[in-house]
Amino acid sequence: MTKEGLQKLYEKLKDDANNIIKKAESKPRVLVGTATCGVAAGALKIRDNFLQEIKSKSLDVDVVEVGCMGHCYAEPLAVIDKPGYPPVCYGYLDDGLVHRLVEDFLGGDDPSYEYALAALERNDVFPTFEDFPRGVYEQKLILENCGFIDARSIESYISRDGYSALVKALNESPEWVLDEIKKANLRGRGGAGFPAGIKWEACIKAGGNEKYVICNADEGDPGAFMDRSVLESDPHLVIEGMILCAFAIGAEKGYLYIRAEYPRAVSHVEDAIRQARDKGLLGSSILGSGFSFDLEVFQGSGAFVCGEATALVNSMEGKMGMPESRPPRLASHGYRGKPTVLNNVKTFAYVPMIISRGADWFKEIGTAESPGTAVFSLVGKVNNTGLVEVPMGTTLRQLIYDVGDGLPNNREFKAVQIGGPSGGCLPEKSLDVPIDFDSLHDAGAIMGSGGLVVMDQDDCMVSVSRYFLEFTQHESCGKCTFCRIGTKHLLDILTDITKGEGDSDTLQRLEELAEDVRDGSLCNLGKTAPNPILTTLRYFRDEYKAHIEEGRCPALVCRDLILYFIEPPKCSKLCNVCVGSCPTEAIFTREDGLKEIDQEKCVKCDNCLKACPTEYNAVVKLSPPVLPPEKEKKTK
Repeated sequence: MTKEGLQKLYEKLKDDANNIIKKAESKPRVLVGTATCGVAAGALKIRDNFLQEIKSKSLDVDVVEVGCMGHCYAEPLAVIDKPGYPPVCYGYLDDGLVHRLVEDFLGGDDPSYEYALAALERNDVFPTFEDFPRGVYEQKLILENCGFIDARSIESYISRDGYSALVKALNESPEWVLDEIKKANLRGRGGAGFPAGIKWEACIKAGGNEKYVICNADEGDPGAFMDRSVLESDPHLVIEGMILCAFAIGAEKGYLYIRAEYPRAVSHVEDAIRQARDKGLLGSSILGSGFSFDLEVFQGSGAFVCGEATALVNSMEGKMGMPESRPPRLASHGYRGKPTVLNNVKTFAYVPMIISRGADWFKEIGTAESPGTAVFSLVGKVNNTGLVEVPMGTTLRQLIYDVGDGLPNNREFKAVQIGGPSGGCLPEKSLDVPIDFDSLHDAGAIMGSGGLVVMDQDDCMVSVSRYFLEFTQHESCGKCTFCRIGTKHLLDILTDITKGEGDSDTLQRLEELAEDVRDGSLCNLGKTAPNPILTTLRYFRDEYKAHIEEGRCPALVCRDLILYFIEPPKCSKLCNVCVGSCPTEAIFTREDGLKEIDQEKCVKCDNCLKACPTEYNAVVKLSPPVLPPEKEKKTK
């Protein structure tokens, strides 16, 4: 087909899409965030409430399910888009607020701006997302459509110039597409930051007529939900990126490897693939161009190690999900032994915009060595948890305090874990480190897939290291000795330290073993598993020493090193709340009517501390070295 014919065919698709979307947007709409984060907070009930309220008042209003808007801390969320008014976002929705919004705004002319999410955040009246304080720092590229289009409607994507990059590429050449990706210096967003263009070029040079494109959506990091949210919110963006990659390397078949624990992502992607086929954007001779490529979903079983490229391919081939030594690399010897390009969800998501807007445009964003943006799931001890996208080079301080609005209750910042369970824990002095692949590596952390966990003064860094290592040790496939046995020994040492056990040589053994596991493991799961240990030893060594040398946990977290007791002067004889809260009947009433804790029965569940009325605050939690002088156990 000629260039003119391709362009006309696409323009027909876009005109049809625009007509459908224009008709939908000509009347009021309620966009309800129903990504997994919203569903978990009750968004489906809110959707049903809107439908019932609208029906009861006989209003002509559409209720549309959209993806993640990024403001996960305020779920359930909805945007009301009514002609004549700017789109207004409302958070913390409940039955009462839904009733009021339908009654006063959809059925009347009162937008109730005082309940708009931005108004609640700054005690001001400005309803649009662009006016949010975090908007100064965010730059949404991958997340541009998320929360604003119906992820199950291909027309919503096409009406926003979706698949125009594919048409542009088909009118150019595979070589041109590869050159643009190389020139853009697009680095893989799966964690390693390897240039995508170089990987694609290696696959081309491997030769052969059979090649594959695989999208790695096996997102298994605790606290990470970036890839899932993109697939749930804007699946066609990733699909278009994969088609462009296939065109560049000459592949006819591709797979999206999505873990089965992501049912909404799987469902939305499968719907998107069917719609793309129906429009002639997937399958035989795409848009009549003669270029053929098709996709299907492969559901992973949830093994964390299958996020590693070679382990992922092994699992697709029906083998054990274990990594292989490299070389040969997947680019030359991948799925079914054929040249394969495997990239992350976010990497493919950048491709259409680079082809549409140009490599030079992309390189103007971010830093010289790490162009583009970084997408993070911001979780932990931070006010505004959620999904954020900022230009590379933004500092951790800006991300946590300006985008995330700092820590709740003015708590003291302690550390941030960046890069998932294999990332590093960085202290307050590292908050001004720019977010890019190289700067984070120099600080001892990694970019990883984009998980970012904020911790405050109440977090114990030894316990944190143990938590993440327990995860990676459990997920180790067991193939190589350093990872299988080394991580187990590391976990045992950390467990001993949390119990106050160890000697003067413990930290040296811990550090040396961590370095050995890092240097000797086969794949990146083992190589990066010791990162939490190495960074916490680097930045929080005194906390380790307090556990070993003083037998105390400064953060009052490690159960074996803390003790609960009741201060007699504060205890009320008339109050028995703590007694009822104790699951082991460790709290008893003394002869003088006051309460006391039997330390042998106490399991340190924290119930008594939480239950004690604030007007008394009689229950105290301390570490042994700072206990009151009277240590002799009293019995009932």
